[in-house]
Amino acid sequence: MGGVKEMGLVFVGIALGGQAVASPTETVSPPVAKIVPHELEKHGDTRVDNYYWLREREDPEVITYLEAENEYTEQKLAHTKDFQDALFKEITDRIKKNDESVPYRVRDYYYYDRFEEEGEYRIHCRKKGSLEGKEEIILDENELARGHEYFSVRGTSISSNQDILAFSEDTVGRRIYTTRFRDLTTGEYLPDQIPEVTGNVAWAEDNKTLFYTKQDPETLRWYQIYRHTLGTDPKDDVLMYEESDDTFGTFVFKTKSKRYLMIWCYQTLSNEFQILESDNPTGDFRVFLPRERDHEYSLDHFGDDFFIRTNLNAKNFRLMKTPVSNTAKNAWEEVIPHRDDVLLENFEMFKDHLVVSERKNGLIQLRVRPWDGSDEHYLDFGEPAYAAYISTNREFSTTILRFGYASMTTPNTIYDYDMNLREKTLLKQDEVVGDFKSSDYKTERLYAQARDGVKVPVSLVYRKGTALNGTAPLLLYAYGSYGSSIDAGFRHTRLSLLDRGFVFAIAHVRGGEELGRDWYENGKLLNKKNTFTDFIDCAEFMVGEKYADPGRVFALGGSAGGLLMGAIVNMRPDLFRGVVAAVPFVDVVTTMLDDSIPLTTGEFDEWGDPNDKKYYDYMLSYSPYDNVERKEYPNLLVTTGLHDSQVQYWEPAKWVAKMRATKTDDNLLLLRTNMEAGHGGASGRLKRFRVVALEFTFILDLAGISE
Repeated sequence: MGGVKEMGLVFVGIALGGQAVASPTETVSPPVAKIVPHELEKHGDTRVDNYYWLREREDPEVITYLEAENEYTEQKLAHTKDFQDALFKEITDRIKKNDESVPYRVRDYYYYDRFEEEGEYRIHCRKKGSLEGKEEIILDENELARGHEYFSVRGTSISSNQDILAFSEDTVGRRIYTTRFRDLTTGEYLPDQIPEVTGNVAWAEDNKTLFYTKQDPETLRWYQIYRHTLGTDPKDDVLMYEESDDTFGTFVFKTKSKRYLMIWCYQTLSNEFQILESDNPTGDFRVFLPRERDHEYSLDHFGDDFFIRTNLNAKNFRLMKTPVSNTAKNAWEEVIPHRDDVLLENFEMFKDHLVVSERKNGLIQLRVRPWDGSDEHYLDFGEPAYAAYISTNREFSTTILRFGYASMTTPNTIYDYDMNLREKTLLKQDEVVGDFKSSDYKTERLYAQARDGVKVPVSLVYRKGTALNGTAPLLLYAYGSYGSSIDAGFRHTRLSLLDRGFVFAIAHVRGGEELGRDWYENGKLLNKKNTFTDFIDCAEFMVGEKYADPGRVFALGGSAGGLLMGAIVNMRPDLFRGVVAAVPFVDVVTTMLDDSIPLTTGEFDEWGDPNDKKYYDYMLSYSPYDNVERKEYPNLLVTTGLHDSQVQYWEPAKWVAKMRATKTDDNLLLLRTNMEAGHGGASGRLKRFRVVALEFTFILDLAGISE
């Protein structure tokens, strides 16, 4: 491999890069990757990466190693195979096989999705005039998925006259799509196919022009917006915008009013929007407000005004409006002011009402505000921890708000809410097949004190009757990055743990945005270690408060949450009996120094730019891969996907290889690579639960529960 200096090989158990000592089917000795030291130098510091060679996805030797790890994982968990199968059946048996979504209305059509008994994929449908009308199948993903190990559809979008469907499909899992079109009047697929795109699309109002986003083929950064006219060769599509700043990405969408197309240029700390009337698709986009460092804003349109959610002089954001004819900041008028204790997250506009999604004390509140100035009000949810959200609301001229609600004991529920009468109508609650009763479970909201005195929210759930005397096993989950707030929602999969005596908890650690913008900023960049210590302190709190058996504390996190898992096992390996790290971002320094790796340049404001020594040194102090030491580690299950576009498979593969060569214990260290999928794992609504069954069986087995 280019740039790698060969300095010898080490073979233990299953040797790679030469003749194997033993077949993986004949032994349970772990595969040990060859050592090929590769020097990485920055700021006068030299790191030696013995497993850098695993980055070569097309190298047969790499594939052999990953397959050997898969075989080893299967062997080490062979005694749980029947339990895995039973757990998979238990989980999937809770799913209503013939199911459909709540229909939403777009003018004279009602749109919905449904699943058939054994179907893995959605069937997209509509009915004209009323819900009693004849069903029209506009797209059956099951038909398109035939013959593919992996299949995903995104970006389904219907032209304004509702005659043409655009959709994008990925058959690899790398999130590189082909956009296709279907004529809904004839059922025929159009010859137009736009390959190697993101799946992000927006229609103009002429029903023949589509705008779409392309990604850089190497870094996968979304950076170009093109215009396609139906019936023309995609090779002739017009480039409308190219983002030259490699720390920004782009996205195209149409406002709810359908009057404007918008190009959103986004970065961690800055946004910019460009606008174009949607009935003038061959016109030129114009900048709404030039980008400024540290100014984040979002836009929608209503009547004669644009509405702006902005952090301009407002850390937790405020809502402004400005006339369509004048978008300069000096024309902006405040609609909802900034508040120190409330984060303004989202808004939805109707003809007579404004609905605002706000977060206070870590919980979402939905605020209804009439445009005529009459009394506003909040919806009451009545549980200590929950998830609430504005759902699909396509129509302006309605007094009905559609919203969703769930808690850790309440399955996802969709309501229609009359904003004038202040009455809600239950439309659907996800059915949990079997003998599930919400009343059999209890949810709580606690606050753990972090080592610096900060109170960290913890949402938890357990089955009533579970002994809370320090004998129950605990699974603690967190994410803690990008300002992404983890709400206390429902997962039917957790019932398999709760019904076996587990307590499940979410640690709302710093790095999310549950307690406002400061909560995020105190868990990023040079404050990133707060995320890790918060999690450790929450685990210790749960033990101290007798919610957990100190010998059966388990941790789970994925992606950036997988970085959290990697950090905690380096910092406090003694605290955890077992850890599941899903698609973990663990090779922080090397990845952030390599701008050829997908998504790196856009991440500098989240993690820091290691080309600056202060960030390099700080990252190096917590990067899980760089901090593997000769010591005992907890039992670990690490998962990844060969085609992962977000966290490259080699990060967890290298991490496992290094730990295996370094750790001093006999605990499990397992790597499972999905050779046909990417960051999101397997496709299909049922088979994706295979990995959940694997993760849960791993945890349950270590907890001493085998059935």
